[in-house]
Amino acid sequence: MQKAVDKCVEVLREGGIILYPTDTIWGIGCDATNEEAVAKVYALKQSEDKHSMLCLCRDADMVVRYVNRAPGIAFEVMELSDKPLTAILPGATGVAKSLIPETGTLGVRIPQHDFCQALLRKFGKPIVSTSANISGEEAAKRLKDVDERIIKGVDYVVNPRFEGKPTLKPSAIISFGEGGEVEIIRK
Repeated sequence: MQKAVDKCVEVLREGGIILYPTDTIWGIGCDATNEEAVAKVYALKQSEDKHSMLCLCRDADMVVRYVNRAPGIAFEVMELSDKPLTAILPGATGVAKSLIPETGTLGVRIPQHDFCQALLRKFGKPIVSTSANISGEEAAKRLKDVDERIIKGVDYVVNPRFEGKPTLKPSAIISFGEGGEVEIIRK
């Protein structure tokens, strides 16, 4: 696994795009702090929807470096969740501006996935995670389901043997307000 992680980090540091397995479904990723790399992902997906991309973070410590107004309840809910959970948190900072919608929020997830955790540890910054599909088309659950245009449009495809045991469905999404308000967006 280390060779694949090293190659991903090399590609990410050069502003490239990776196609990789997550704890949910296959994702397209890049350095979440690199504006040009994020623009490449939007172009590949044929989308400009800022709500469609989230960031994978290694742990809560990484999350708080990129969202500065998240309520404590958000971290409690993320820690207690028994399935993959994307938290929409207020106070996005330090990531590519094109990832931040007008509301100033950022979607983040802490994956319970060996490959993703190894990658995040080595890279040290959040990684964009968006479904591996052209906007409006069905999300790819497995590498074999990924559209050829996506495969040809990325700089590196991770070997599917690092897939682990994904849920094969998108994560739940909960939005948290600064005052602790909670809205379930997707179960």
